[in-house]
Amino acid sequence: MQNVCKRSKSATFSPKRGATLMIPGGQDPLQQSFTETLPTEMSVRIFSELDVRSLCRASLTCRHWNDIIEGRDQLWRSHCLSVLAICRREVDGDRLAGCSWKVTLVRNYRKGCVKRRWLKGRYSNIRSADDIPSNSMCPLDVETWGEILEAELDR
Repeated sequence: MQNVCKRSKSATFSPKRGATLMIPGGQDPLQQSFTETLPTEMSVRIFSELDVRSLCRASLTCRHWNDIIEGRDQLWRSHCLSVLAICRREVDGDRLAGCSWKVTLVRNYRKGCVKRRWLKGRYSNIRSADDIPSNSMCPLDVETWGEILEAELDR
C-alpha cells in the first residue's frame, strides 16, 4: 500500500521501507535538501526561524537555498526591525531610498553592533584613538553619538 503525497504526485511513501521518501527517477532521497521536497512556503517558514548569521550562512549553502533566501524580503524584515531600534534614522533612510530589507539590514547591522558595544561600556576604558580596535568603528549619526556620550557621562 502506498500513500501519494497530495502536494507532489511524484513523491510516494512506502510503509514497507519505513519513513523513506522515494522519488521516481532514482534520485537518492538522502541527497535531497528539504527545500526540494517541501513547498517553498514551508522552506521560507523554516528559514524564518534562523538568526541573521545563520540565515547568511544558509544562503551560501547552495544555489537553491540562496534563491529562496535572497528572494524573500520577509526573511530579512523581522531582523531589520530589531536593528530599527538601534539606528532608526539609517533604517528609515534606506527604506525611503527603496533598498530591500536585506540591504537595509546588512548596511545597518554593523552600526547596531558598534552602538550596543559602546552603550554597554566596552570601550569606556580607552584612552586614545589608537586603542580602539579597527573593526569596532563605523560612521554613526549624531543622535547615536549623543546617546553614546550620555551613557559614558553616566558611568
